[in-house]
Amino acid sequence: MKHSFYDVKAKTKVQVEVTKKVTYGAKGNERYAFKAVTKDGRNLTAFVSKADWTAAKI
Repeated sequence: MKHSFYDVKAKTKVQVEVTKKVTYGAKGNERYAFKAVTKDGRNLTAFVSKADWTAAKI
């Protein structure tokens, strides 16, 4: 699955393959995110809605 991430170093949006789904925060106050890696090995994170997170097939 591909998702749009903001690449801080390049200062542009990029379409990259999502590598995993993660959650941040305490139980009941979670934030949902996708993680990916650029071609040169840098990590990217994009926070998404719970609906997008649960619908993603990763």
